[in-house]
Amino acid sequence: MSHQVHIYTDGAAKGNPGNGGYGVVMELVGTPHKKEFYEGFRLTTNNRMELLAVIVGLEKLKNPNMKVLVVSDSKYVVDSVEKKWVLGWEKKGFANRKNSDLWKRFLKIYRKHQVDFKWIKGHNNHPQNERCDELAVYASGLNDLSVDVFYENEEEKLL
Repeated sequence: MSHQVHIYTDGAAKGNPGNGGYGVVMELVGTPHKKEFYEGFRLTTNNRMELLAVIVGLEKLKNPNMKVLVVSDSKYVVDSVEKKWVLGWEKKGFANRKNSDLWKRFLKIYRKHQVDFKWIKGHNNHPQNERCDELAVYASGLNDLSVDVFYENEEEKLL
């Protein structure tokens, strides 16, 4: 498949759970066009930020049915999709599954495009992955952090 867009993603959390953030670098293949996105949250997990980065990248696409390559250092995200675990979770209504809110949101946008995933080793001098890491860490350290409402509500239920 000839990809039209490459989406590089990373997530970070200080404390896990703790302050977290995601970073996204999007590149239009064959052009110099590149965009970056990031956001920080006051209480979240690394896995949530890894997944949210992918979701945000896909949601930023303006046209349906794009051919996309998502590059991530998250085995959690890449394996869940590539090994089709998330489809099994969906069939079972995401029962007892962490991050069900994000997986449902992911599947909604994922199905609007032709998406391939590629896992890369993190912190291995991959320029776009390193940039996503910088963005995620920066976002997690911002003063005015967003609220990961679903996560915080779920945590309250456990107390």
